[in-house]
Amino acid sequence: MCVCTWGTLKTQAQTADRRFPIIPYPTSLTAGAGTFKITAATKISADNRFGNEVLQFNKLFKQGMGVGLSPAKTGSIALKYDAMISAEEGYKLIITPKGLTIAAKTPTGIFRGIETIRQLLPAGIEDAGAKKLTALTLPAVNIEDQPAYAWRGMHLDVSRHFFSISYLRKFIDVMALYKMNKFHLHLTDDQGWRIEIKKYPKLTTEGAWRTFNSQDSACMKKAKDNPDFVIDPQHIVQKNGKTMYGGFYTQQQMKDLVAYAAAKHIDIIPEIDMPGHMMAAINSYPFLTCNGENKFGELFSLPICPANESTYEFAQNVFTEIMDIFPSKCIHIGGDEVDRTDWGKSVAVKEFMKQNGIKDLAGLHSYFINRMEKFFNSKGRKLIGWDEIIEGGISPTAIVMYWRGWVPDAPVKAAKNGNTVIMTPGEPLYFDNLPDKNSIYNVYHFNPIPKKLNAQEAKAIIGAQANIWSEMIPSENRADYMFMPRMTALAERLWTNNTDDYQSYLNRLTQQYKRLDNLKVHYRLPDLPNMITERVFIATDTLNINKPMADMQIRFTTDGTLPQANSTELKTPLVIAKSETIKVAAFTPIGSRGDIYTINYKKQTYAEPVKPGTVTPGLNSTYYKAFFKQTSLISKAKGDSIFISNSISVPSTVTAPSFAITYRGYIDVPADGVYSFYLTCDDGGVLKIADRVVVDNDGNHSAIEKNGQVALRKGLQKFDLDFIEGGGGFKLILKYSLNGSEPAEIPASWFKK
Repeated sequence: MCVCTWGTLKTQAQTADRRFPIIPYPTSLTAGAGTFKITAATKISADNRFGNEVLQFNKLFKQGMGVGLSPAKTGSIALKYDAMISAEEGYKLIITPKGLTIAAKTPTGIFRGIETIRQLLPAGIEDAGAKKLTALTLPAVNIEDQPAYAWRGMHLDVSRHFFSISYLRKFIDVMALYKMNKFHLHLTDDQGWRIEIKKYPKLTTEGAWRTFNSQDSACMKKAKDNPDFVIDPQHIVQKNGKTMYGGFYTQQQMKDLVAYAAAKHIDIIPEIDMPGHMMAAINSYPFLTCNGENKFGELFSLPICPANESTYEFAQNVFTEIMDIFPSKCIHIGGDEVDRTDWGKSVAVKEFMKQNGIKDLAGLHSYFINRMEKFFNSKGRKLIGWDEIIEGGISPTAIVMYWRGWVPDAPVKAAKNGNTVIMTPGEPLYFDNLPDKNSIYNVYHFNPIPKKLNAQEAKAIIGAQANIWSEMIPSENRADYMFMPRMTALAERLWTNNTDDYQSYLNRLTQQYKRLDNLKVHYRLPDLPNMITERVFIATDTLNINKPMADMQIRFTTDGTLPQANSTELKTPLVIAKSETIKVAAFTPIGSRGDIYTINYKKQTYAEPVKPGTVTPGLNSTYYKAFFKQTSLISKAKGDSIFISNSISVPSTVTAPSFAITYRGYIDVPADGVYSFYLTCDDGGVLKIADRVVVDNDGNHSAIEKNGQVALRKGLQKFDLDFIEGGGGFKLILKYSLNGSEPAEIPASWFKK
């Protein structure tokens, strides 16, 4: 069901208790005394509304003990109907030494309670090959629980790289474990059409396959150092003498997957992206275009033509079959990144616009979306589109999915227009963006409600989801790494709606890793703490790492090779006395390797201060309205304006989608020391101090923090920072620390020019 109104709920304070490592944490939890033991003799009773939930519950017991529980009219485990619980997904869970009761008004509520119990059971029950236990024990507890947001979603793009049905089931299993409830499946794009449409068979016989493209080549290059980038060979075939990559799902496979997800109370939301991102379809059915061409335009691929009735016939036929497969109330039409310039060149399009009173190309875009929404509504469905659909005017009944972080007013305009809004901003909810040590923190502290909405308007925000675009995710292991454990932070934020106890969440997350190991989830290991990758020392330095997980092993190499499970283990602090490069990685007992850290040690003398004469506060800054791939290219361009900056930040007056800013001057260093600097950029930046490169975070990429050190004498030191933004939202943060202190903003009083 697609819920279109929902308020947020306040939660009670969390208590970090190792007996209850539940994510997301319940709305209310009161610990009891003692435990409840479950054996093969334990009986289970259930209201007849909850037959599926009994089956799901028994799967846990069969996996843990080898046998399921027998039904009875009254049992020490009871699943009860409670009409007084108003929330669709709400439940009450009571565990005492004598028994266990889950009460809810809906099967969904009962199932959410079962997933809470699942997290209280031993992690070993997730391992089908583990030795069966004679009994399972649960701690006594009283829980009352319900979600803050109705839409708690995950998105997966299967077009750029294809994923097996078995992986989609695994993805659903992990979603269910953490009470996520919407699975947005991106089924079509320029790179591949992944769902069988019987009326248009060439969509899959031709459109589901491609020769290797530039993204595949980039993955192959990365695979030399990381096996997670190896393109899955099960999706590579030989066709007509060519090596082809791809695959598609039959309608029956998808119907089976829908049923599998429904049993776990997860809705699958299909997306067929149009009018843009349709190259895979146009290749086989060129009548969809305005001019028969199928290529990339000025910005994106050329879209299908909204002036041809045959386009609407095609779209309605496709979505009719989609609706027969997917019973979800909501259907996603995409509607993003449409290159409208080609429409403006068409005589037929101009005539169509004149006949229909359409003023501009944005209005034509909206005409297509609005017409398709009427078709959806006639079938009893609701239309979802990415936030571009509001630009030319949209009906208030459409659902808007906000993703363009650089257009902060989009969700506000949609909410004020009466639209239901789902928040999916690229920062921090694009899980294809490379994770760093701040990623989980940023997701956990994400607020779905835009600041400009009042309490009534905020009700339009029904939740959020994370998106996984798969251009650089060619394997199932890589997909696991990119979304886990980030998804647990989003699950907690959307269910519990609490940001006040981050440390409690981290403590509970640490206890989840063993469960994920047993589920064969190739999650990203916790970051090694306080890692400075460009390290500077005067006499000696010491490599000493506090392990974030007790059973980790830290291994390293000094010869440039990548750390392996048999590399030297860092058991005691390692003294560094010369400039050298050390590669470090953490390993779990089952052999999983964490991120590889390349630490460049550099023996350095203190940079002497400069004496420029009279200085004044601030930095000289130059603004460039242009696109740059690298900061080194800025010097070849002419600046558009200059200003004085008292901080490292982008002025609010900057409106260009792509730009660069240079900051020049001095920092007034208060004391001799080796200073650490932390530079977060989206897209890229390079920091130089005393003519020494301190942090190189160059290139076009998502928000990533990189760091480095420099040895400085007290006094004025030359300061140079170049920053580039390639388009799609910027981020620029610079912090420093000294002698292991917490990173902090550089005081404005340090900046001089």
